[in-house]
Amino acid sequence: MATMVKLGRLTGKVVEETFIQNRDAEENRLKEFEAALKIQSWFRAVRVRSYIKFLQRCAVTIQRHWRGFLGRGAFRTLVKNSVFVMRMNFYNKMVVRIQKRWRGYYVRKYVHNYYARKRYLEGLQIKNQIVRSELSEYAEMHQREREKRKQELAEKREIYNARKNHYLLSTHQISGIYNTPYRPFPDEMEYRLMSVKPLSHRRPLKPRDSTMGLVDPSPPGVPPALPQSAPLPPIDKKKPQGPFRQPTEVYSQRYRPLEPTLRVATDYTSEEQARISMKREEWEGRINDNTFLPFTKRERPYSPLLHTTSQYGALPYGTRHFRHEKKETADDRFKLVCSPIPILEKFNETYSKGQVAL
Repeated sequence: MATMVKLGRLTGKVVEETFIQNRDAEENRLKEFEAALKIQSWFRAVRVRSYIKFLQRCAVTIQRHWRGFLGRGAFRTLVKNSVFVMRMNFYNKMVVRIQKRWRGYYVRKYVHNYYARKRYLEGLQIKNQIVRSELSEYAEMHQREREKRKQELAEKREIYNARKNHYLLSTHQISGIYNTPYRPFPDEMEYRLMSVKPLSHRRPLKPRDSTMGLVDPSPPGVPPALPQSAPLPPIDKKKPQGPFRQPTEVYSQRYRPLEPTLRVATDYTSEEQARISMKREEWEGRINDNTFLPFTKRERPYSPLLHTTSQYGALPYGTRHFRHEKKETADDRFKLVCSPIPILEKFNETYSKGQVAL
């Protein structure tokens, strides 16, 4: 009984110690689990990595042996092809050399004579030199002929111009333009004008009668008469020298009608009339007479600008209202109505007597 009581007293301490031990064990159990889990994961990782490294070394070894086998086979094939190409090139070169020697020997022996060909080429070279020299002489001759022809044409043209401008020749009273007193010697054109004859005016030739001298043109019943020719000019009459024109041209120049100036020929109100005609044409050719309407709809009516047309006509924008400055000039103050004096209009336009060059 005493033992039971003693055991009963000790039970509380045992239970308490057991609870404490269980509690500590429960608290350390999670830490031990995590530590064991880390140890297991590290061990398994080391084992897996070592196995992967082993597999990688095995794969590298297999690939190395296989790639070496393939590389040696490809290199062996490349060496064979290179040796074949080298041999074929060598054989072709030797064959070309043999063919060259044989063909050269055959041509020199049976086809072509070297010395005859050499003589032919030498003769051909000499002949080419002769032909080239002849062609150069022929070209020079043609060049000289062309130059001579050009000179002849130029000489004919100068002679024609001299005959055409023969009236510019100097006379005893008036010196020509090529013999001015300001020069020590006359111009070359002066001597050319003296050496040629003036250009005569060509007259239309009359058609010649084919029966002249064969058939008597006189009517029947009238005695035949000899043909009469035009009277010849007097021999003692000398031809006047100098730059004279035809009398008809001089008379037409002297008695020509008056030519009024532009100010006299036109009316002094022509400007206003032209503006009126332009306005009339613009009004007749207008397509749309309505005022311009804006693109957007507005309730208020459209007010036209200053430069548009109003109901009272065109506004003189910029001429009377806006910055208008009109300066009075002599033309505005005075306008010519009568024609100018005719004798002043003839100034420097009529002929005058020639002056003697000193």
